[in-house]
Amino acid sequence: MTRIWVVQLVLAGIMSGGIAVAASEKAPDAYRWNLADLYTTPQAFNEARQQFAGRLSALDAHRGTLGKSPAAMKSALELYFGLVKDLGRIGSYASMRSDEDTRVPEALGARQEVMQLGAEFASHSSWIAPEVLALPAGTVDNFLKEESGLAPYGFFLQDIERQRAHTLSQAEEKLLAEAGLVTPAPSTVYGVLANADAPFPEVTLSNGQKVRLDQAGYARYRALPERADRILVFQEFWKTFKALERTFGTTLDAQAKRDLFYARARNYPSCLAAALDAGNVPEAVYRTLVAETNHALPTLHRAFRLRAKLLGIPDLAYHDIYPPLVKHVDMNFPIDKGEAMVLDAVAPLGKDYVETVRKGFASRWMDVYPQQGKRSGAYSNGSAYDVHPYVLLNYNDDYESVSTVAHEWGHAMHSYLANQVQPFPTADYPIFVAEVASTFNEALLLRRMLSQAAGDDERLFLLGNYLENLRGTFFRQAMFAEFELAIHEAVERGEALTGARLTKMYGELLRRYHGSAEGVVRIPDEYTVEWAYIPHFYYNFYVYQYATSLAASTQLSRQVLDGMPGAKERYLGLLKAGGSRYPYDLLKEAGVDLATPAPYRALEAQMNWAMDEIEKIVARRATK
Repeated sequence: MTRIWVVQLVLAGIMSGGIAVAASEKAPDAYRWNLADLYTTPQAFNEARQQFAGRLSALDAHRGTLGKSPAAMKSALELYFGLVKDLGRIGSYASMRSDEDTRVPEALGARQEVMQLGAEFASHSSWIAPEVLALPAGTVDNFLKEESGLAPYGFFLQDIERQRAHTLSQAEEKLLAEAGLVTPAPSTVYGVLANADAPFPEVTLSNGQKVRLDQAGYARYRALPERADRILVFQEFWKTFKALERTFGTTLDAQAKRDLFYARARNYPSCLAAALDAGNVPEAVYRTLVAETNHALPTLHRAFRLRAKLLGIPDLAYHDIYPPLVKHVDMNFPIDKGEAMVLDAVAPLGKDYVETVRKGFASRWMDVYPQQGKRSGAYSNGSAYDVHPYVLLNYNDDYESVSTVAHEWGHAMHSYLANQVQPFPTADYPIFVAEVASTFNEALLLRRMLSQAAGDDERLFLLGNYLENLRGTFFRQAMFAEFELAIHEAVERGEALTGARLTKMYGELLRRYHGSAEGVVRIPDEYTVEWAYIPHFYYNFYVYQYATSLAASTQLSRQVLDGMPGAKERYLGLLKAGGSRYPYDLLKEAGVDLATPAPYRALEAQMNWAMDEIEKIVARRATK
């Protein structure tokens, strides 16, 4: 656990990538978050940052004292976790202040300085786990019995003991901590090349419009209604990545070898085992996800066939998977109406939950509208334990924006409830459960919207969105997870990952998932370099959690919405538990076992239900 604290806190709220967006008007203060709740002035923040830096050396004075007495261990851990908590608050302010306007160099500089402080803190505290493990067997258990003040640190200490075989000497731990300054290089190089230096083309669309096909341009224009335009966008965009295939192959090969280096350094049998062990997630979860996704491929193929039918395309190809399934329904939801819809949707979770979200809306915990220079996308930051969570949006008055509000407030309420109930050392929840709360709220919003839909047009729009979300968040992410496992296993066998080989491996997987052999979706060869476009392959077995979380939230939300006895209480208990137990165990206690087929089969059933509903509407219209 000690190896991931700093990364989780300093990088809180910045996992979803984004770029600055343009807006012509400044939003009213009522719709901008109030960072004064963290520090009243930038000067107060600078003073806190300087004080934090000055306290780092105090950790060194505790080195060698952990085994002297329960009181000595308690004193050292109080200092350590106090610093972690302060770093979370400092890091939250620095990152969010920079996100308000990414053009401000002073804010960016402060953010970078805080990240450097995080690396220094990791170095100063790297001795803790090795020193705990150097104590005679039974010492920690005896200290926990003798000193009640150590109770908040019990799970932390016992988790260190669990990882005994993978924790190194103090000198080796310090060296690995300092290696963190250079080991991000593959990801860093990839990011610069893929986002800044790649020579993205400019193309002319059928309407005469000239557009640049960079990352943002591709995401925008791949769903154009004119098929000829989509084909042009795909062909020209993937030419850029194909031209850089060798270089991207080198960076991804280096990333996989980086992961293998850390796995072997810590005595793990595989990269997968090393990645999952941080949260004590059974490998059966990952492998069951892959197996069950493959079992459900006929359902995915049904969705593609339905897409071909709805779009009127008899020879569906990969460049046809992004246009909306059904006609867009123009539903306008100003932020006040969007907030009311979310409050109505989450009502099944009880009055206290609803009132806390209402308070957050009214108390400027959320930055709502796009602004010049503001970071794009959306996120929730719950790392300021003593304050409250914050939410960043770029709200556009549409249904997608309302869905994002529900999603991010799922995260925010997870943090709020955990921070209210748990002591700081067990409040921070792991990524494995992070997307459960967010997608749970999306399910509640969908139920609310369908129950109040004005007619078949709205129902089709909502069901089409839901179906595409299941395809993109579950099946696509599971496909990425299977690819990531394959490339790491290849490196473990001593095989080189050239760009050409990665394209071949990914192409075979892409065609299997999309039913190319069965004539479902045609995959042109030039599109199989898509692996080079996916940044998640540099996150070390991160992406599978999108799929498992959606499967878990699908099953949990059905239990709550169907009124299963105790379901709501078990779900809220999951949120309040934070990181007090291992995430797999927490989900089992809430009613979901991700190492079994059940949650994945439940998601597959929901997907088939959505398609059944769509086909009923289509059939009803055909008879009119």
